Amino acid sequence: MRPLTMALVGAIACIAYPRTVSADCGTVSITEMDWASARLVTAISAFLMREGYGCEVAVVPSSTVPALVSIAENGEPDIATEIWPNNAAVYEDLTASGRLLTLATVLSDGGVEGWWIPAYLAAAHPALTTIEGVLANPDLVGGRFHNCAVGWGCRIFNDNLIRALNLEDHGIDVFNHTSVETLATSVAAAHADQAPWFGYYWGPSWILGRYPMVQVDVGPYVPEIHACNATVDCATPGITSYPPSRVITTGTADFVEREPEIAALMSNISFTNQRMSELLSWQQANKASASETATHYLTTYSDEWSVWLSDAARERLSTLLP
Repeated sequence: MRPLTMALVGAIACIAYPRTVSADCGTVSITEMDWASARLVTAISAFLMREGYGCEVAVVPSSTVPALVSIAENGEPDIATEIWPNNAAVYEDLTASGRLLTLATVLSDGGVEGWWIPAYLAAAHPALTTIEGVLANPDLVGGRFHNCAVGWGCRIFNDNLIRALNLEDHGIDVFNHTSVETLATSVAAAHADQAPWFGYYWGPSWILGRYPMVQVDVGPYVPEIHACNATVDCATPGITSYPPSRVITTGTADFVEREPEIAALMSNISFTNQRMSELLSWQQANKASASETATHYLTTYSDEWSVWLSDAARERLSTLLP
């Protein structure tokens, strides 16, 4: 790495990066969710806040449901990046009460979620492209459903849909992954052996960018059923697909009032699904960290992120990112 790039990686990676805090910005706390695109959004955002606006940034490792529960109970962290509100009913309660404000659509064209099989499996057995075909042929999908991890909003929805479909009664065991890494590894391993695979995934992601996958049709999206399926205590789970997903950045009302300039910055930070998938593909191909991938973005796409900044922040960063 060139010296400048190495210095930038160090600055982006340092959670408690020491500096003289501007009189205009104090301490700001921001989530670091446990999946790659959210980590990248946080790394880029934290660097811009520190170096462009003089903030002291506290990065808080979390996932969707714990982060929103913490905001509800404690009023922090200040910022939650990459929230998928379709799968987090508590988000609606927090916004309705005025405690949480939507700052930006951080994926401008939204995200995609669903249950998938590899394209080679769909080509060999077209019936598996519908949930009825999967339930009738559990052996063809390996008799297993790969579920998302506990703490993710999708876990609540998936668990309810699994109940509604009686998945296990049809001979399909549910494997609950503990992390995004094990879920991704299961997809990669299946493709390496051209083996059966059936489970949940989302985009943007390097997995859907690299491996051809086909979404299983579980039926139409029914808003009323989805509203129940997205809650832990849904008494009557039903069958519905995932809706098209808004993917947003939120901030507490107290934070927006306390740091309006930083709230304005966060309201501008947004990526297309394609750009994010490209960055995640670059990250995986280069075995790069979130900090290194943030450096790649900041040094390659200044025409995109420079418009997010105030004039003063843009000037400060021009000396560091010429």
